[in-house]
Amino acid sequence: FIIPSGSESFGLAALEAMACKVPVISSNTGGLPELNVDGVTGYLSDVGDVDAMATNAIHILEDNTRLEQFKEAALERAKDFQLANIMPLYEQYYSELVNEKTHS
Repeated sequence: FIIPSGSESFGLAALEAMACKVPVISSNTGGLPELNVDGVTGYLSDVGDVDAMATNAIHILEDNTRLEQFKEAALERAKDFQLANIMPLYEQYYSELVNEKTHS
């Protein structure tokens, strides 16, 4: 999955691809580097560097072992963003905000 965004707040499309065991080749911008781990779940490229993205895609497609490793790693990384893992972080954040307001 290639996502050549010039800017990206989170990268939901990339996360959905990873949840389907699809390696991601993305721009190194916004929230994408938090999601897509360079050399593990796919590759990051500088914004606008379509040549690097194409080269990275070829590297993945030409090496079946790398492809399989990236697929498994992408799925595992996507699991980090499951609701059961994310919801406690939101609850903690909002609790801290409420506590700040009541103690201010």
